Amino acid sequence: MVHFLIVIIYISFISLGLPDGILGAAWPSMYEGMNVPVSYAGIVSMIIACCTILSALLSERLVNKLGTGGITAISVGTTAISLFGFYLSGEFWQICLWAIPYGLGAGSVDAALNNYVAVHYKSNHMSWLHCFWGIGCSCGPYVMSYFLTNGHGWNKGYFAIFILQIVLTFILVMSLPLWKKKSSEISGAGEEKHKPLGIGKTISISGVKTMMLTFFCYCAIEQTASLWAVSYIVFEKGISAEKAAEFGAIFFLGITIGRLLSGFLTAKFNDVQMVRMGVAILTVGILFMFIPFSYIFSLVGLWLIGLGCAPIYPCLIHSVPGRFGSDTSQAVIGVQMASAYVGTALMPPLFGFLSGKLSIAIFPVCLIILLIVMFFFSERLNRITNK
Repeated sequence: MVHFLIVIIYISFISLGLPDGILGAAWPSMYEGMNVPVSYAGIVSMIIACCTILSALLSERLVNKLGTGGITAISVGTTAISLFGFYLSGEFWQICLWAIPYGLGAGSVDAALNNYVAVHYKSNHMSWLHCFWGIGCSCGPYVMSYFLTNGHGWNKGYFAIFILQIVLTFILVMSLPLWKKKSSEISGAGEEKHKPLGIGKTISISGVKTMMLTFFCYCAIEQTASLWAVSYIVFEKGISAEKAAEFGAIFFLGITIGRLLSGFLTAKFNDVQMVRMGVAILTVGILFMFIPFSYIFSLVGLWLIGLGCAPIYPCLIHSVPGRFGSDTSQAVIGVQMASAYVGTALMPPLFGFLSGKLSIAIFPVCLIILLIVMFFFSERLNRITNK
């Protein structure tokens, strides 16, 4: 039963990733039919992120009331419904409307599952679970590309992802009895109910604000790369939107392969070392994006950016119980997820605004600035929590 539960959690991470890569892959084909500027992708992303922030902040209370299994099943079902709404949409305002349940379904389950794994499992499982998130993200753009290149339109691509999410929701509902088993079957630690710590008290813990800023910058990098890399290649390298839709998966393939490897590397390196390794690879990837001439350099850079992102997020999360204690980890991870999604909400539309005023060629410049700031706060966090 215990081993089957971890399989269910792996499946849940696939469901978290499936929808994440398709907006960036589909947007070059979506915006013209809706008669909106290309920069409006940032608005959709911001709505999703704002709703995700809200549900992440409520995650501690929701887990106390419904448990991790209940939150996971409800959230994936909510995401599936929103994807069906995207399939039915033909106007930009409709996309914005359905982005609301999409975001609400993502935040609490993300915080709940990450805390559950951070408390009950070793670091290699955290990396491999996020590898499965990358598998979902990688599959999404390929599914969308199939429908676009075969003339079926982006709506059908969203419908296909909706069907996959419905199947995953059914599996999660059937697995609910497993989550109700005594936690001693897993690690001897329970998913105990306790009085919520509250946002104010959580943020006042030493090091939490620094961790929040680190997460903010990391997710700003990841989401900006996810949403705008395809458009950057289309407009700067002269590739067709249909062909470039395939390239959206390259970033997520880099993350997926990186997290698979990270799961093995965590046996030798600790979380702090893994984060530093990711920063080094990210730097090289972004530098590749600066190289002119063939679009191949950008594709290699995009893959390396994904590879560099791979260990940072899961290793930072896995370090939370060790840094702040398992009794407060759900509250801490909740506010960290919220901070991460603030980065997700603000940076893509900000980049869209800046690229509209200047040029989308500033894409790698924005990434390198965010990386420098993130590394500064990450190292500061290490100093604070090692005292």
